[in-house]
Amino acid sequence: DLVKYEADGSYSREVVTLESATATYALGTVLGQITTGGEYKPATATGSDGAETAAAVLLEEVELTGAAKQAVVLKRLATVSADALVYDASITTAVQRAAAQSQLESAGIVTRTTA
Repeated sequence: DLVKYEADGSYSREVVTLESATATYALGTVLGQITTGGEYKPATATGSDGAETAAAVLLEEVELTGAAKQAVVLKRLATVSADALVYDASITTAVQRAAAQSQLESAGIVTRTTA
């Protein structure tokens, strides 16, 4: 299970716009927010568009077919299972995953490895 704790759904969750792309994002994908435009995409290990900072966790599988699409995410005051998080292909090491989890914690999303 991804979500271990969340405040009232209207507080922890938010509907955001995912960037236009052709991709499928899994439940639990760690997202970053693009500075220009405010859309979200999978958080990357490096970059300069803002999405290199983890800011939310996707709460549903989303298939994108070239157009931007809205999706529900956890944005704040929540606890998630670290093992259920899905990372961009650029995040490959334990150090990079720990950095993304620390960024989520700064946003109020705590990760836990226990049940």
